[in-house]
Amino acid sequence: MFSLDWIYYAISWILLAWHSAWDAIGVPETAVIGTNWSWILAIVFLVVTVRVILFPIFVKQIKSQRAMQALQPQVKALQEKHKGDRETLQKEMMELYRKEKANPLMGCLPMFLQIPVFLGLFHVLRRLNPDPAKANKDIYGWTVEQFNSASDATLFTAPIASKFGSTAAELAQLGANGTTVKIMAGILVLVMMGTTYLTSRQMILKTGWAEDPQQRMIQRLMLYGIPLSLLVSGAIFPIGVIIYWVTNNLFTLGQQQWVLRKFPPPVTATSKPGTGAQPAKTTGLFGRSKPAPAPTKPAAPKVAGPKPGAKPANPKKGRPAKRQG
Repeated sequence: MFSLDWIYYAISWILLAWHSAWDAIGVPETAVIGTNWSWILAIVFLVVTVRVILFPIFVKQIKSQRAMQALQPQVKALQEKHKGDRETLQKEMMELYRKEKANPLMGCLPMFLQIPVFLGLFHVLRRLNPDPAKANKDIYGWTVEQFNSASDATLFTAPIASKFGSTAAELAQLGANGTTVKIMAGILVLVMMGTTYLTSRQMILKTGWAEDPQQRMIQRLMLYGIPLSLLVSGAIFPIGVIIYWVTNNLFTLGQQQWVLRKFPPPVTATSKPGTGAQPAKTTGLFGRSKPAPAPTKPAAPKVAGPKPGAKPANPKKGRPAKRQG
């Protein structure tokens, strides 16, 4: 059976290293405002460490998505050509992707690579228990003191090892108040859902919806399916894991904004020949269109007036002289 111990050791090592670093620079070990900030910051910087490691892959993801977007006209042509012949269509599309070095799965690769980190943190935090009789406190490189300290760590008095669905027995072991845990976990789950939705929406607004039905289905799953699934699965996540997820989403929002500015979406050519190219639609993070600048009217040419005492340069002709008398 394949062992995941190496993941648990790696996650524990990074978590403990950051906790020791914050402790060394003077972050108090005791709770301040009901929060043990050294452990909260250790989880936050676990995210930073993982994202820095995965940053080159994230850039490749953006480049692959740009390549996929540039291939959409050819994909659409293949769909029209092989309409009704799904097997041939798939072969032709795979050949096109191979030839142009575009990988449809690259868009999900960074997320898949973070799954082991998420599972490792979930497993490590689930073990936390301040019970003195608990065995194997020193597993995965922990000391007994570090294990007890993490077991007592809280976020606004809610233990980071507790969850929305914690039983009365689990809450009693952690010395937690059930109402406080449910309020904190509920708020964090809603924030987790919202930031997960925004990260997917940000990318789709910048890159556009895919023409390929399979790619569009994946986009819809990322945009709506995953955030909705968190409403249920979030009840089993320890608060520390939700902190990791929310921090990861916020990091993703900032990272995507930076990368999308550095690698802007390509312009999309219009279907009518001779019309040139149109820039991608500019929208804000929440989908609101940014107002386009108002067109400026050309200024009317200034006409210099006649100098005082000067005769008209172009006297009007054809007008009869005025009779006197």
